[in-house]
Amino acid sequence: MSRWQPYISVATVVERAGRFLMVEEDRGGPETLFNQPAGHLEPGERIQEAALRELREETAWQIGITDYLGMYVYRTPDGSTFHSHGFFGMALAHLGNDLDPAIHAVHWLTLEELEELERERRLRSPLVMRRIRDALASRFYPMDVIHER
Repeated sequence: MSRWQPYISVATVVERAGRFLMVEEDRGGPETLFNQPAGHLEPGERIQEAALRELREETAWQIGITDYLGMYVYRTPDGSTFHSHGFFGMALAHLGNDLDPAIHAVHWLTLEELEELERERRLRSPLVMRRIRDALASRFYPMDVIHER
């Protein structure tokens, strides 16, 4: 008997001067999609380490993660389940490294621009705006709610 396992992912909301750090990705459709810097947990990796790695790889920004937004469970239309750990952080420095090849561009977008992308169905998942709205509502948890050894 095979055991069901969800996909474990991380995503980070980064806000600076009323704009949010977003990545534009080619997902094989007619248009690119937008997402927070996000990705999958790698074997042996801690959750916060995965978030920092994805931020560096996808945006070339060093981010200070300050808060935990929580775990978001998302079931895709094709039946896959994701347990996505959401973080909130602040931009510290641009690193200048090359971006992950799947990333077309990095953007700092306003809430209004993101709402327009949501209306156009150009966000990677419904979790993108959910995490932003939770951050704007200050729905934060302390980082020490994550227990890893």
